[in-house]
Amino acid sequence: MTTLKIAGAPITWGVCEVPGWGAQLPVERVLREMRQVGLTATEFGPEGFLPVDPADRAAVLHDNGLVAVGGFVPVVLHRPDHDPLPALQTELEAFVAAGAGVVVLSADSGLSGYDERVELDEAGWTTLLANLVRLRDAAAAVGVLAVLHPHVGTLVESKDDVERVLAGCDVGLCLDSGHLLIGGTDPVALAQAHPERIRHVHLKDVDAATAQRVRDGELTYYQAVQEGLYRPLGQGDVDVSALLASLLGAGYDGWFVLEQDTVLQLLPGDGEGPVADAMASAEHLRRLALAEDPHA
Repeated sequence: MTTLKIAGAPITWGVCEVPGWGAQLPVERVLREMRQVGLTATEFGPEGFLPVDPADRAAVLHDNGLVAVGGFVPVVLHRPDHDPLPALQTELEAFVAAGAGVVVLSADSGLSGYDERVELDEAGWTTLLANLVRLRDAAAAVGVLAVLHPHVGTLVESKDDVERVLAGCDVGLCLDSGHLLIGGTDPVALAQAHPERIRHVHLKDVDAATAQRVRDGELTYYQAVQEGLYRPLGQGDVDVSALLASLLGAGYDGWFVLEQDTVLQLLPGDGEGPVADAMASAEHLRRLALAEDPHA
């Protein structure tokens, strides 16, 4: 049977590192609803969502029946006057203590939020790629896999950016089906062309028309999320079935992290809000996995 390693992410419940993003649900509710969805693992979420102390962080997850997958860590990679390694090493201590195996790096532009794009010059690209390899090697030294997450509003966003990373270093990628599509990269084509580089997966579904409005500058990323940019798996324009088939066919055996970036204007009542979409996504992915099983 095709058994997928499916995990959750607090952003599905509207928990985000961007100041003013929206109403933030308490950690106890988010973790409880993850278990209701049938998830047994999660990424950490933004700083402050889970306890800072590694032992306390691990205990909170354990008490809620969840294990740690890893987490999203924005890092400044492009500035020659800034060394990102010390800050990452501090983060890695918490990852190791909590048993989390994947640190998901993004190339932080230095701006607040994800509504603006910064273009790098040649010197910036050289510094970024060199730092990326350094951080990958430092994480590997303590048993943690470091991957780069192409992400809207970061320095690696567009198709050209992704190709620059693929050509310029051998660091693995977090394939985020939503952010790639919004940035102009076909996630299925990427999985087929570079299966050896896909080391972690964030699964999103996207409304393509809204994504085009982001590319055209009609909407900021934040506005687009508010307007329903992301949909439950199977209800948007990402070919999730083809993506899953490509990844599994290439031997991918890592995590599939369900993400549906959400902005909450108000705290929903119990049983209401993001949990319904999370349930729909999890059930859709499980049905696809069953369809991929030759013995089903």
